[in-house]
Amino acid sequence: MAGILAFDTSNYTTSAAYLDAKTGRGANVSRLLPVRQGELGLRQSDAVFAHVKALPEITAQLMAQEEREAPRIFAASTRPRAKAGSYMPCFLVGEGTARAMASAQGADFYAFSHQQGHIAAAVFSSGRTELMEKPFLAWHLSGGTTELLFVRPDREEIVTEEIVGGTTDISAGQLIDRAGVLLGMGFPAGKSLAAMADAEPSDERYGLRVKDCRFSLSGMENQVKALYEKTAPPAAIANFVINTVARAIMRATEQALERWPGLPVLCSGGVASNERIRRVMRNTYDAAFARPELSTDNAMGVAILAAIRSEGKIPEWTLL
Repeated sequence: MAGILAFDTSNYTTSAAYLDAKTGRGANVSRLLPVRQGELGLRQSDAVFAHVKALPEITAQLMAQEEREAPRIFAASTRPRAKAGSYMPCFLVGEGTARAMASAQGADFYAFSHQQGHIAAAVFSSGRTELMEKPFLAWHLSGGTTELLFVRPDREEIVTEEIVGGTTDISAGQLIDRAGVLLGMGFPAGKSLAAMADAEPSDERYGLRVKDCRFSLSGMENQVKALYEKTAPPAAIANFVINTVARAIMRATEQALERWPGLPVLCSGGVASNERIRRVMRNTYDAAFARPELSTDNAMGVAILAAIRSEGKIPEWTLL
């Protein structure tokens, strides 16, 4: 099989990936969208413009890293979820580019969702390819999403996801970013907030109510603002946020496993790269995680799905 070139143009990151589907060897290049200090993201019109500028540059960087065959398969994430009505304008940049390149070369084009890409990147980079053949639970933990999914293999979509838990309002990533920006950090703030918490670790957390695998984080945001106004130490606030998020994820997972005993647990998305969350989920539920570089938004998962779609089967390789 010839090489696969895939794009993911999410609300936070421009990504391009190349995959040799014979060997599982490949590479992903990503660039965060530019966000001004003190701001919490971009309007969709600004995100689209940033992707249009960045995608040609990172694609050239990707293809120049080493000698690669010209791709004969193109793919892109075209929507946030594989559901009717799921739409976000920024994904049009990657989709339009991949479709145009495929048309120009008479090549195949495959469309997947951003969420499906995260799941595939986590499955293959964790070496747990057997998960693609049976149901499992998966967390999608990112800047805009905190969802617990019941995932099934599917002949057409490869995987289908049903939301069975998560937040009822703001996401864990939004809470972390808002707390970090409040403390003067740049956006996204996940790595900076984690470093601050790890420098002076503590067990402080907020007692969130988790029911039927669901929880609310908006009240937690109010608690963070109150601590900030009371001039609580920044490290205490950082620990308060991360410990609370980790505990909520654990409790929701526990409740899901009461409903589906024995199902494997997978964690994907940028928030899942947090080492504290990784440690508690691995120790408690033997959860599988994407490699940190493929936890954040990336196009590699989309390339993997394109390889499966093209071959009509799950490859025997793990992502190298």
